[in-house]
Amino acid sequence: MARSPRRQPGLAPDPASPRERQPGVIADAPAEVPDRLYFRIGDVSAITGVPPYVLRYWESEFPALQPRKSGGGQRLYRKRDVVLLLEIKKLLYQERYTVAGARKRLAEREDRARRLEVRAALERIRGGLEDIVKQLS
Repeated sequence: MARSPRRQPGLAPDPASPRERQPGVIADAPAEVPDRLYFRIGDVSAITGVPPYVLRYWESEFPALQPRKSGGGQRLYRKRDVVLLLEIKKLLYQERYTVAGARKRLAEREDRARRLEVRAALERIRGGLEDIVKQLS
């Protein structure tokens, strides 16, 4: 029977030790999302480190998160859904936002991205119009 090594006084606690682990804190997830078309809820739970019941709750709280359902009723998450879930997890667990605050932060981020997209489209149109004016003159 193997014994665990003794800790020396003054050293930092072992984060893997169950006694020093903080209750209610969910383990960190892997940084990369596999390149697949769809993920089942168990796969997403393993990737994010969040239990399936929390993922189902987040679906009801975040309108941007709407996984498809298979013929049998299983949730099928896309890669962008998994990335969004990792962002939600970061906002809630690391940055300590409330659910309402995280929802607001995600909405602001989407609005900012939409504005940048519209600005880029307008710049392309303007460049095209300037080219037309040069050709006509």
